[in-house]
Amino acid sequence: MEVDPEPSAESKPTEMDLEDQVRRRRRRRTDSLGNLFFLFGGFDVIIRGLCLWPAQADAKGKGMAGSEEREEGKGKGEELVDSIGNLSIGSGRTNFKKKPVIILVIGMAGTGKTTFMHRLVCHMQAKSNMRGYVLNLDPAVMTLPFGANIDIRDTVRYKEVMKEYGLGPNGGILTSLNLFSTKFDEVISVIERRADQLDYVLVDTPGQIEIFTWSASGAIITEAFASTFPTVVAYVVDTPRSTNPVTFMSNMMYACSILYKTRLPLVLTFNKVDVAKHEFAIEWMQDFEAFQTALDSDSSYTSSFTRSLSLVLDEFYKNLRSVGVSAVSGTGVDAFFEAIEASANEYMETYRADLDKRIAEKERLEAERRNENMERLRRDMEKSKGQTVVLSTGLKDKIPSSEMMGDADEEEEDEALEDFRISEDDDEEDEVEDDEVTHLGY
Repeated sequence: MEVDPEPSAESKPTEMDLEDQVRRRRRRRTDSLGNLFFLFGGFDVIIRGLCLWPAQADAKGKGMAGSEEREEGKGKGEELVDSIGNLSIGSGRTNFKKKPVIILVIGMAGTGKTTFMHRLVCHMQAKSNMRGYVLNLDPAVMTLPFGANIDIRDTVRYKEVMKEYGLGPNGGILTSLNLFSTKFDEVISVIERRADQLDYVLVDTPGQIEIFTWSASGAIITEAFASTFPTVVAYVVDTPRSTNPVTFMSNMMYACSILYKTRLPLVLTFNKVDVAKHEFAIEWMQDFEAFQTALDSDSSYTSSFTRSLSLVLDEFYKNLRSVGVSAVSGTGVDAFFEAIEASANEYMETYRADLDKRIAEKERLEAERRNENMERLRRDMEKSKGQTVVLSTGLKDKIPSSEMMGDADEEEEDEALEDFRISEDDDEEDEVEDDEVTHLGY
C-alpha cells in the first residue's frame, strides 16, 4: 500500500500569510455587515464602529504604548458620540390641517340625530359655498335618508358579527365599531387627500350613546380626528323631553361628561324646537333662581339631588354654546354652523394648544428614553473596547435551575435519610419493649 509523501515545508503557509487571511476575512465581514445595515439608515454608523474596532485594535495595538492606546480609545469614543448624535429619528406626527372641520353628532337614542344629519346634508347641498363629506358610524341602521361617502356598513356586517360571536344588539354594535376602528387610519388618509376640497365632515354616531362615548373605539376615532383636523362635538338634546327639570339636568350632566372626556369644544343642540321652544332651557342655564323655582313643585330625593347639581354646573354653563334647531323645518341651521365656526376657532386657540402640549410631553418622554438607551449603548461600547459582549439575560443574580434542582435533590435525600433513621430508632424501641414483655412473662 502506497503512502502519500509528507508535504514539503515550502507548501506550508507562513505566519504572515495567516495574518493576511485573517485581515481579509475581517475586511469582508466589515463590508458585508456595512452593506447589510446600510438599509437601516443611521444605524450603519454604529454597526461599522462595532465591526471596525476589533480589526483596528489588532492592527494598531501591537506596537503602541499604554498612553497611545488611551488616546486612541478617547478618539474613538468621541467619534462614536458624534455618530450617535447624528442619528435622527423623526416623529410619526401627521401634518395638522385647518380644514375641514369635523362635526361629531352625538346624542341619546330618539333625539333625532339621523334626521338632523339629513337636514345638515341638505343645507350644505343647497349652499354653493359649503362643501361637505359624510361618514356613517352606525352599523345597525337599516336605511339612511342621506348618502354617506364612507359607510361602516360597507366594511362590517352587523348581523354577521352578532351570529359569529353570539352577541346581542349592543354587543354587535360595539364589536363592529371596534373592528372598523382598526382600519380608521385609512379613513383619515382619504379625508386628508380631499382636505382642500372640503369645508365640513359630518360624522353620524350610533344611537346608543355610551357605545361611542365610553368605548375604546370611540376614543380612537375621536383622537384620530382631533389630532389631524379641527374637531367639534355637537350634542343633540330632545327639547320636548327636557322640559322636565330632572331630565334636563341629566342631559346637562351627560354633556359635561362628554366635554371633559373628549377635551373638545361642545355645542349644545336643542333639537325639535318646532314642537317645544328651547328658551326655557336657555333661561335655566343663565338664571339659577329660575331653575330652582322649576324644582319647587317636586320634593323627591331626585329633585333635591338635581338642586345640588345645578350649583355645580353653574360654571359649566358659562363656557358653553347652545343653539335651537329643527331637523324637520330647518330652523336654526344657520345659527348652528355659526356656532360650529366659533367652536373651531376656539379649538385652534385653546384646545389645539392643549393637544400640542400633550403631544410635546409625549415626544419629550420618548426622546429622553431614546437618549438614555443611546447613552447606555455608548457606555457599554466604551467599556467593552471592541471585545465580544455577552448580553445579559436578567438571570445574573438568580440561582441556576440546575443548582436549584441539585439542592432540591439533596433536600429530598436528607429527608429520606432522616426518615430511615427514625424508622430504625422505632424498630429498636419495639425490640426493647418485646424483651421487657418476655422477661415479665417468665
